[in-house]
This record gives sequence, structure tokens and C-alpha cells, in this order.
Amino acid sequence: MKKGIHPEMKDVTIMCTCGAVMKTRSTKGDIKSTLCSQCHPFYTGKQKFVDTAGRIDKFKRKYENQTPADKKKK
Repeated sequence: MKKGIHPEMKDVTIMCTCGAVMKTRSTKGDIKSTLCSQCHPFYTGKQKFVDTAGRIDKFKRKYENQTPADKKKK
């Protein structure tokens, strides 16, 4: 490797808003994060699923009685 062209690696601390602290190495300074694997809903099992079927049904009910001519007016 060539000398003098690579950024300097240093020890950094990653802090999450939930209070989790992780130590690693990076070329950047300390990092503050809003989500981590300890508080993210996907990893904690507290994930909420969006009711897409309900949204589709609502859309169909709204537009099912319109003719193509009615759609052009709007």
C-alpha cells in the first residue's frame, strides 16, 4: 500500500437514542444514530404491519361506481 494516501482509522463510539453504545473503528468521528438493532421494530419483534388490503378496498369502494366519463370530469 502507498503511504500517505489512506485516511486515518480511529476508534469511534456509535450512540443510539435508545441508549445503546457500540465501539468500532472508522475514518469518521463519533456517530449518533436514531435506530439500532436493539430498538428497531424489525429486530425487536414489535413491527407493525400496514393494512394494505384495507386501503385497496377503500380505493375500490370510492371509485367503483364511476364511469369513464365521470373520471375525465375530475
